[in-house]
Amino acid sequence: MHFDEYQTQARRTLAAALNPRDQLAMTALGLVGEAGECSEAIKKHLFHDHPLDREALARELGDVLWYVAMLAASCDLSLDAIAAGNLAKLQARYPQGFSGQASRSRDEYKAGTTT
Repeated sequence: MHFDEYQTQARRTLAAALNPRDQLAMTALGLVGEAGECSEAIKKHLFHDHPLDREALARELGDVLWYVAMLAASCDLSLDAIAAGNLAKLQARYPQGFSGQASRSRDEYKAGTTT
């Protein structure tokens, strides 16, 4: 499945009665809420000694994906284009792949401390 196909199919479950402003607010706030639920599952695993419930985490990540798709749709943005742009940005930042050294060098470059 492609991202745009997911976005199109998922959009059928977005409340059509919402005006554009409320749709934007609902999707942005929902995204934050679902991301919080993901982090809560990880927190319980790491700090409360619960086993990591991968199935529950997968369901929460699915909810995050839905809100990302609907937030993008609310702004007339394509998930395929967003994904491609993100990969291009990562390739430009870390052409040899991520490493701590590459990250530190990038931070120094952005701060203007290297030539």
